[in-house]
Amino acid sequence: MADDRWLVVGLGNPGPGYAGHRHNVGQMVVAELASRLGGTFKVHKAGATVAEVRVRPGGDRIALAVPSTFMNLSGRPVAGLLKFYSLDASRLIVIHDELDLPYDTVRLKTGGGPGGHNGVRDIIAVAGPDFVRVRVGVGRPPGRQDPADFVLSPFSKVERETLPNLIADAADAVELVLADGLLPAQQRVHAPKD
Repeated sequence: MADDRWLVVGLGNPGPGYAGHRHNVGQMVVAELASRLGGTFKVHKAGATVAEVRVRPGGDRIALAVPSTFMNLSGRPVAGLLKFYSLDASRLIVIHDELDLPYDTVRLKTGGGPGGHNGVRDIIAVAGPDFVRVRVGVGRPPGRQDPADFVLSPFSKVERETLPNLIADAADAVELVLADGLLPAQQRVHAPKD
């Protein structure tokens, strides 16, 4: 096992037509991490774009990845990258949108079911459930709007004003997991805000 390497995957749908949608917030967080850490994305044979970075000089090697497939087919590229880097699910962090969390909330967990998220379901099918999940709250749809339509819609004008903060918070959470481990990261990220 490559004990000094992590695979960090941001979920979303490919193409500019989906870029600003709630479902693509995982991709936005990975882009923020690549910007912070000086990574450049390159096409990978596993069906993803990948930027290889280190959080600090001499630190763990991180493969930041965005599957090139649609959300519901995220498992195959993730499985291919885990195999390529000789990693198991314990070295995988998946960042995704979460309907069951209020907008502007970030939560960390490992294990469990997909919670209705088809991208997470597809990854569980190939890697098992025991990977770290960075759940980025996008809130519930208003009224009777179909949740599928809601996640495939852009953030509202009001949400867009604070979206950079949410993306930064989620990127910070990933960096905390990488630096300190899941439990200390959860204690920091889940602590009530002043």
